[in-house]
Amino acid sequence: MNVKKDLLNALAEAEGDYISGAALAERIGVSRNAVWKAVKSLQAEGYSIDSVTAKGYRLASDNNRLSAEVISAGITAKTLGGKIIVLDEVDSTNNYAKKLASQGALHGTTVIADRQTGGKGRLGRTFSSPPETGLYMSVIVRPECDAETAAMITTAAAVAAAESVELLCGHRTDIKWVNDLYINGRKICGILTEASMSMETMSMDYAVIGIGINVRSVKDIFDAELLKRASSIEDETGVIPDRNRLCAGIVNRLERVLGELESREFLAEYRRREILTGHTVTATVGNEVITAEAIGIDDNANLIVRTSDGTERHLGSGEANLCRISE
Repeated sequence: MNVKKDLLNALAEAEGDYISGAALAERIGVSRNAVWKAVKSLQAEGYSIDSVTAKGYRLASDNNRLSAEVISAGITAKTLGGKIIVLDEVDSTNNYAKKLASQGALHGTTVIADRQTGGKGRLGRTFSSPPETGLYMSVIVRPECDAETAAMITTAAAVAAAESVELLCGHRTDIKWVNDLYINGRKICGILTEASMSMETMSMDYAVIGIGINVRSVKDIFDAELLKRASSIEDETGVIPDRNRLCAGIVNRLERVLGELESREFLAEYRRREILTGHTVTATVGNEVITAEAIGIDDNANLIVRTSDGTERHLGSGEANLCRISE
C-alpha cells in the first residue's frame, strides 16, 4: 500500500472539492492519523493541499507540483496516457521518450519533466526549460498511416495544445505555422516531433511529439534577448493554469486530432487559429530567401504563398526553415 499515492489519486479525482479525513481514511483503508501524516509529507514535497476543519482536504488551485497520479486522474483518452512518467529533471523529454520507444514502449506513453537541461526546438535550436515554470512533455505514438499523413502529426498536435491552453486560460491562443503557439502576438509554446522509420517496411515505427509550454511568468527568468521572442501564459493573460490539468487536457485532445489525420478534419481549427495567412512573410527555403504573401494552408498542412509575380508555392515544414511576418 502506498498511502501518499492513493491519497493523491483521491484528491485529484475530487477535482478541487474537499474530502473529509474520515472519507479518505475509509477509501484508502488507513487511519485518519495516517491520512494526516500523508498530507503533511506531501506538503513537504511541494504539493499545495488545503486543509479546512469540518471540510477536509483538497488540492489547492495553485498547486504547482507535477504528479503522475494527478495527471492520470484527468485523462479520459482511451489510447493515450496509459502510462505517465513524471521526472524532476531530464536533458530532454524527447530524448527520454525516444529511448523508451526504441525499447518497445507502448503507444501513448507520456513523459513529463519539471525541468529540461537540454530542451530542443526545431533545427537544433534550444528550448529554455526552467523548473516549476513550464510544461515539458513528450508523447510516444505509433500511427498506422502513410508517411505523408504522418507528416501532419505536428500540425494536429498544435491544435490539441492550442485548444487546451485556451480552455484553461480563457484567452485566444493562435498558431504560427507550423509549430508555435502565440497569445497576444507572443510565443508561449513550441512543438517538435521526431520520428523513426522502419527501413524494412519503409513506414513509421514511432513518433515522439514534444510539447513545451511556458506556463508561469518568465519575466525574471529569461534574458532580455529571449524575452523579445518568448513569453508565458501567466505573463500574457494573468492566469496560471495547473500544469497537471493542462497536460491531461493536451493528451485528451491529442487522441482526438490524431484520429483525424486521415480525414484532415482538424485542419479547419488549425486554419482558424493560424496567424501568417493574410500577411507578407519572409521565408528561408534552402539557400533562398523569399518574400511573399501567405494566402492559406493546403490539405497537407503546407503554407501557400504567392510571390510578387503571381506564382503560388506550397511550402512544407521541412522545406521552409524560417518563416516570419515581414516588418
